[in-house]
Amino acid sequence: MRAEASRGGYHVFGSDTIRVGVIGSGGRGSGAMADALNAQSGNVEITAVGDLFADRPAGSLGGLKERYKDRIKVTPDTTFIGFDAYQKVLDTDCQTVILATPPGFRPLHFEAAVKAGKNVFMEKPVAVDAPGVQRVLRASEEAKRKGLSVQVGLQRRHERAYMETLQRLKDGIIGDIVAARVYWNQGFLWVAGRRPEQTELEYQIRNWLYFNWLSGDHLVEQHIHNLDVINWLLDDYPVKAEGMGGRQVRTGSQHGEIFDHHAIEYTYANGVKMFSQCRQIAGCWNEVSEHVHGTKGYCDIAAGRIYDLNGKEIFRTEGSRGGHAQEHVDMYADMARGLIPNEGEYGAKSTMTAIMGRMSTYSGKAIRWEDAMASKRMLADVDGLTSLQDKAPVQPLENGEYEIAVPGEGWEKVLDWNPDKRG
Repeated sequence: MRAEASRGGYHVFGSDTIRVGVIGSGGRGSGAMADALNAQSGNVEITAVGDLFADRPAGSLGGLKERYKDRIKVTPDTTFIGFDAYQKVLDTDCQTVILATPPGFRPLHFEAAVKAGKNVFMEKPVAVDAPGVQRVLRASEEAKRKGLSVQVGLQRRHERAYMETLQRLKDGIIGDIVAARVYWNQGFLWVAGRRPEQTELEYQIRNWLYFNWLSGDHLVEQHIHNLDVINWLLDDYPVKAEGMGGRQVRTGSQHGEIFDHHAIEYTYANGVKMFSQCRQIAGCWNEVSEHVHGTKGYCDIAAGRIYDLNGKEIFRTEGSRGGHAQEHVDMYADMARGLIPNEGEYGAKSTMTAIMGRMSTYSGKAIRWEDAMASKRMLADVDGLTSLQDKAPVQPLENGEYEIAVPGEGWEKVLDWNPDKRG
């Protein structure tokens, strides 16, 4: 059995101190640091932090120092700022690294971490385009050859409630799966206002949710969690995506170039359909959940409740929640036992599931998995960025707005092939 998170602390086997470096010290980086510190009974230390912005590490570490005192070992000499901060963190003696920058940088940082021989915990999604996904898949295989642990922040896979419920579904409690429904519908999220002294590149990175080269759109950055649950259940990935979406409410330049709603029909090789919705519009009905229908019943996966075809409840999970904490517990517990978890492949392919969906909603075309995976369209050459004075990969138009994808028109700007000529 794996160690379980508890209110009194998280306990795993082993007593050696684990030195952890952190690349990206924003909100998710701060949360991941706290989860890592809780995952061992005093055995984890944060020893190095890197961030693009000088104001981030101090704010992030300040709160953690109050709680964890001498387990925050970061000094001015192990605090690094700039586009090369990731490499400087990797050059320290940390054993494990947390990757929590905007997702557009993830393939570069993951590849470098594996090359440096570090165990990795990386946040989802792991890329924003197909070339990035391929890069992560290659680095994940290299991590296996080197015996390095790789964990991806798709925390539902570590929640005991999800694990217990999905096992019952896999055991056939509702018969053959015929369809699934997944949702991440919510209101607006934060917006980072533009400041006069900022370059265009700094503005976009600080407002990263709204630029595809950084976030992949909220379909990729957020809805990936729900899509991944069905991939996990079916032990497979969709072969086709057909979707629609647009930008109806969030239309200002402060919201960059992403859509505010998407709806996609995914098809798996066995014929199962997954109907996907994600929306970030205030004043609408909200729902974040996954549902599956079978020949003998149906299941609200997020609630951990299963029903027969007459609506009678036949199962309710008693498993624990708290996946953000549990995924770190599991990672260090496995490592302490000599196991080497590697979640890179499913992290990359569930990321690709979301990217394929975006390709469909932006272009208005039916997109096949093999074409999406083979795409050479890279949203940004982040390897080439060295200074905030560099030209941003996306440039505003003369009126200050950003070019927005129009389904059915200009699809060649979204795809690098003609899907109408695929047969």
